[in-house]
Amino acid sequence: MEAGRDDFVIAIRSAFIQRGNKQRFSLFFLLILSIILLVLGKFNFSVINYIKISVKELVYRSSFIVSVPENYLIDGYINLKDHFTYYDHYQDLKKENKELISNIENNNFVVSENIRLKKIIDDYIIVSDEIVAKVLIDKQSPFLRSIIVNKGSKDNIKLGMAVLDGEFLVGKVVEVNYTTSRVLLLSDLNSKIPVTIEPEGYQSILSGTGKNDGIIQYSKEEISLEEGSTVFTSGSGAIFKSGIPIGKILEKTKVSYFSDFSQLRFIKIISFEKEEN
Repeated sequence: MEAGRDDFVIAIRSAFIQRGNKQRFSLFFLLILSIILLVLGKFNFSVINYIKISVKELVYRSSFIVSVPENYLIDGYINLKDHFTYYDHYQDLKKENKELISNIENNNFVVSENIRLKKIIDDYIIVSDEIVAKVLIDKQSPFLRSIIVNKGSKDNIKLGMAVLDGEFLVGKVVEVNYTTSRVLLLSDLNSKIPVTIEPEGYQSILSGTGKNDGIIQYSKEEISLEEGSTVFTSGSGAIFKSGIPIGKILEKTKVSYFSDFSQLRFIKIISFEKEEN
C-alpha cells in the first residue's frame, strides 16, 4: 500500500519537472529567436523585414482584439456617468426654468398693476419717438461734458428730449440745429436731474460734477444712502418719465453712472407723452 502511494507521488513530481523543463526550453528558444531576428534585422534582409512586419501586425491586431472588451467597459462606464451628470444638470435647469417662469409672471403682474395705477393718477407715459444717432464730437473741458450727434430738426429732434445709451439715461438735448444737435451729459456741472433712490424711495436731485460721476444734492430731508442703491429718474418736473435707470450709489452721496460717457458711439434720442385714453 505504501509503495503504491510513493510511486504516485514520484510520478506527479516527474511530470512537473518535465513541464518545467519544457517551459524553460520554450523561453530559451524564444530568447534565442529574438536575438537572431534582431541581429539579422541589421543586415536589412527582406525576409526578416517581412517577418518583423508580420509579427508587429499580429501583436497590434491581438492587442486591439484583447482591448475591445476593456474599452467597451470603460466607454460604457463613462457614458453611464455622463448620463447621470446630464440628468442632474437637466433637473437643475428644469428647476431654474420654473423659477424664471414664476419670476416673469410675477414681473408681468407688477408691470400691469403699475400701468393701471399710473393711468388712474394720469401719470402713465409712453414712448412716442425713438431716433438712433451717431456721436460726431465729444466736447470735454474741465467742467463741460457734452456731445454733438448727427440728428437735428429735420429728423424731428426737439429741445429737452431724453438721450439714452441702451436703457440708461445719459443726458438731454439742449441745442438743435438742422442736421445736428448738442446733448448735455449727466456728468456736466450744469446738469440737474430729479431722481428717486431705490429701495429707500428718497426723492432728490442728481447733479453733475464735471467728472465721471455724479452727486446727490438738495434733499428735502437728511437722508442716509446705502451703498449699492439704484438711482432712477423720478418723473418730477415733467422732464423725463419716471423709472429710467441712471446709476448706483458708491459711497455717501456719490453716484456711479451705468454708462461710460467716454465710450458713447451711438445713442437713442427719445420723447415721451401721455397715453391717450
